[in-house]
Amino acid sequence: MKISVELTLTPLQDDFRPPIKQFIKRLRASHFTVKETPLSTQIYGDYEALMPFLTTEIRAIFQEEEAIMMHMKLVKGDRSDYIPDF
Repeated sequence: MKISVELTLTPLQDDFRPPIKQFIKRLRASHFTVKETPLSTQIYGDYEALMPFLTTEIRAIFQEEEAIMMHMKLVKGDRSDYIPDF
């Protein structure tokens, strides 16, 4: 089953950019489709492969940072080709 996941990583510190960049670079290095916007990052793939990958990467960034928050939305289906029609 294909899924689409929207992630927003929020480090709770003044110098918030480095952890975000590090996390996005890890996502980019995967074999999954990754799209970025100024407010979030989307990643697309098969549920059985993507969820363990995300669990590992979220655990890693949580262990590296003292105060950090992750917002995550899951959508069934691959929405990577979505184009607004309005």
